[in-house]
Amino acid sequence: MTTDSFHPWLNEYFARFRSGGAGWRPPRPLDVVFIAGSLGISGGTYVILEHARYLQRHGASVTIIPTIGAGKPIPNWHPALDEITVATFEELKDRTFDVAIPTWWPTVYELPRLRFRHAVYLVQSIESRFYAQGDNYSQAVAAEMTYRLGLPAITIARWMETYLSLEHGMPAFLVRNGIAKERYSPDGPAFAARRTDSVRALVEGPVGIEMKGVAAAVDACRTAGFDEVWLLTSSKATEFPGVDRVFSQIPAAETAFVYRSTDVLVKLSQVEGMYGPPLEMFHCGGTVVTWDVTGCEEYVVDGYNGIIHQLGDFDGLQRSLRKLSSDRDYLEMLKANALSTAARWPTWEEASQSFYAYLFAIAAGSAIDSADLALRISGVPNVLSIVRTQSGPVVHDRSESGKPTPDGSTATTADQKRR
Repeated sequence: MTTDSFHPWLNEYFARFRSGGAGWRPPRPLDVVFIAGSLGISGGTYVILEHARYLQRHGASVTIIPTIGAGKPIPNWHPALDEITVATFEELKDRTFDVAIPTWWPTVYELPRLRFRHAVYLVQSIESRFYAQGDNYSQAVAAEMTYRLGLPAITIARWMETYLSLEHGMPAFLVRNGIAKERYSPDGPAFAARRTDSVRALVEGPVGIEMKGVAAAVDACRTAGFDEVWLLTSSKATEFPGVDRVFSQIPAAETAFVYRSTDVLVKLSQVEGMYGPPLEMFHCGGTVVTWDVTGCEEYVVDGYNGIIHQLGDFDGLQRSLRKLSSDRDYLEMLKANALSTAARWPTWEEASQSFYAYLFAIAAGSAIDSADLALRISGVPNVLSIVRTQSGPVVHDRSESGKPTPDGSTATTADQKRR
């Protein structure tokens, strides 16, 4: 049988569905465009930039379109910003991409402004949950509708992979976020040496957003009697009630200095996708106390490498914090096991290799029907205006001030989504 004869086992056909493995390298470059919210400091943006940098360094042509703050100076907080092309929709109107990647629910509705052969939705959180409170329910529905437009997804935690597949019938591929192990390690610079006679607590997150739980975490640390409480935040702040030291909008490379200076991260978020700060803290030799928020199950094991309490169990939280502040042996056991967990976590190189491989598997299929997708997208606001007439017209926030927060106010994307 010659090599060009029909193969009864259809190997060539099924080979299109392979998504790489150890040592995988792209057979050809891809032309990729990410559609992002803001390029300011944010955990979601950090993930985008890590994958974009890997793709660029491994032969792809990568462009990022920010939909908030376009044309404004971008703070140089991540090294990828020196390597990746940033453009506007207008500048790219005549270009056709292999893969377009919306990364936040309003950016899905921007897809008809681009030309592309394939599209995949990077889902880092079920963002309709951001609008659980306040008067923005229509935006929660618009966010949820993005999972019913026929796009495949790459997501970052098993709970979202399961939700998208079972609730929306959406093809979802899991690529857990990596970690920069050369940056996050127990050895290296610190802003202050850890103390042996007391425990230093760290609270992390944007201030003024209730679902991130910063104020509640600070109050809990103070009530438990920690000698020092530090705050690491993406918000602009020089001080915060109950906090001894504030680290505001510092470069990503310096966050490890904060983790190495503290013993326990108290993280009381109510909504997360797969939050990164506890994992970064693990790599730097610390532990975490957290609510049982979605995503924590990816690496936090209660009583082994951290402490998990049911959301809102402040009595149990106080008991655990007091134990950590007084029982050094227990604290050190959690910290040691956290380091062991960290050692098994993938690097960004490994995570982004899987991300790139999935892009290739998607690009190997039939090109998307862009006209059909555009019609489905354009129909969503009309449908929602009928379903939610009391809410007024559905609008996708394009304002420079950012996207709506759960209390109906606005905040920058950095404030809303960092880590």
